[in-house]
Amino acid sequence: MRHRIRPDPMRNPNPHLPLAGVRIVDFTWVAAGPATTRYFADFGATVLRIETSVYPDPWRNSAPFAGNTPGPNRSGAFALVNAGKRSLTLNMRTAEGVGLARRLILEWADAVVDNFTAGVLERWGLGYDVLSRERPDLVMLSMSTFGRGNPLESLPGFGPLITALVGITNLAGWPDSTPVPPGPSATYTDFIVPRQAATALIAALDYRERTGRGVYIPLSQFLASLHLLAPLILDALESGRQAQRQGNRDTGCVPHGCFPCADGEWVAIAVETDAHWRALRQVMGCPAWADDPWLDTVLGRKAREDMLEAHLAQWTRQYPSQVLVQRLQEAGVPAGVCHSARGLLHDPQMAHRGAYPELEHPEIGKHRVDAPEMLLSATPGRPVRPAPLLGQDTLLVLREVLGLTVEEVDALREKGVLQ
Repeated sequence: MRHRIRPDPMRNPNPHLPLAGVRIVDFTWVAAGPATTRYFADFGATVLRIETSVYPDPWRNSAPFAGNTPGPNRSGAFALVNAGKRSLTLNMRTAEGVGLARRLILEWADAVVDNFTAGVLERWGLGYDVLSRERPDLVMLSMSTFGRGNPLESLPGFGPLITALVGITNLAGWPDSTPVPPGPSATYTDFIVPRQAATALIAALDYRERTGRGVYIPLSQFLASLHLLAPLILDALESGRQAQRQGNRDTGCVPHGCFPCADGEWVAIAVETDAHWRALRQVMGCPAWADDPWLDTVLGRKAREDMLEAHLAQWTRQYPSQVLVQRLQEAGVPAGVCHSARGLLHDPQMAHRGAYPELEHPEIGKHRVDAPEMLLSATPGRPVRPAPLLGQDTLLVLREVLGLTVEEVDALREKGVLQ
């Protein structure tokens, strides 16, 4: 029941990728939305971003910039979440721009994705209720902050706000201090939501493939983000316990924290079981302070956590981080180096998995992006091209997909439709 009459000159050259042939019109911007659709580009789908120079994606003008020179095509943040996609510029404040977007959806696309505030696509006449009358097989994923059909649906929101609203910010920090909001580059919800959104969209496309019927998914970023706190919410429901800020500590793991090393780095150690504690004690050489029988149980270690952490920090300071982590891991103690971003780039495990493929961008030059975290044995996905320049594929789409003439394109450009 696929309603396609338009070719796809932008199709991924590898027809064996699992999502090859899937076509997505992408109205997303900033972080969570583009991160969602990048999964599809990585695994073979054609993802066409609808953009405008009149009101560009804020991440096109967000640091870091190549060579510390700002520009809409020089942002490392934008390059990261938009690798492998295409870009068409349309001024959606014009009737012609809206009309061209509508044609692409009705004549070319399998799915539409947006993360605007609820109501934006509807005001353009591109809501699911309208489009599905002509395209009953259309799939649409809308990723607004609060979802649809509720009193808050029209309120905008970004990652830092959602992180606070779902309770994450209130749990970050030390017990005797105020909540610690994450920085702009660490809004946890922007890393939670895309996984759930991509899964929902894949399920909808599978349903469409089997039944020929489309699906509308009004995802709420707020509700999707709550899943990170599911254990604490369930605990509050069942026991009435209210989770509190506790720094690096954990209710059931003792010790659980980050400890300094001789080389200035830090290691994270998480003792989850009494067996882990016994193994840690052996690695430390069974010091006298660790022979206290009270430390043999979680409750005993919890009651003496300050003392335990102080002794443990004295011990870790004697060793380089990598040496210490290797000894702990060989003994079966969960431990790892607290990597910086630069450290991750040189981590041997990440290198082994090919976690940071290199791309060549017209303005940024050679740069690295992250690869998908899942590796498919027969069809491993990864970006085949860098993030697009703003409007890079406008002419290609208008001429070869929608069939406009050179004169028609020139006229649209003169009217400001292709900005």
